[in-house]
Amino acid sequence: MHTVMVCIPSFRSEDSAMEKGYTVFKIEVLMSGRQHTVEKRYSQFHTLHKMLKKIIKPPEIPSKHVRNWVPRVLEQRRQGLELYLQTIIMENEVLPKVFLDFLNIRHFPSLPKTESCGSFETESEESSKLSHQPVLLFLRDPYVLPAADDACSNVVIEGVIHGIFCPDLQPR
Repeated sequence: MHTVMVCIPSFRSEDSAMEKGYTVFKIEVLMSGRQHTVEKRYSQFHTLHKMLKKIIKPPEIPSKHVRNWVPRVLEQRRQGLELYLQTIIMENEVLPKVFLDFLNIRHFPSLPKTESCGSFETESEESSKLSHQPVLLFLRDPYVLPAADDACSNVVIEGVIHGIFCPDLQPR
């Protein structure tokens, strides 16, 4: 089971006075039960592909040049780009940071399929590897037990202290 799933359910054409028309692909990203949407142009996929080639061996990307902008051709490109993203996820144990950035995914070092660090401009394989350990956060110092008169003791903190740090400690 993968923690990251992507699909490209649709695309739309954009017209701009500044440049000729282009197509925007809607990417739906599902990670750890949360879904968000990202919109990307083909040129952004192409840039991602060039960056990934420096880090991993990505699958083939659909052709950059399309002669005919009819819906059937654009649908084939949509399907090809969707397969491209899905193949990257399936074939890589650790997803490169540039790929996660492309999908607007935060980097969670403790989760498989989402490990990496660095910036979008990262080009070396070394800098795309995990460089730190996950952190456990407590609302208060876990080494200090609550006062005996604390009416609202924190069961979670006591459980962690009991289970990990002080197996001899008897719960109250």
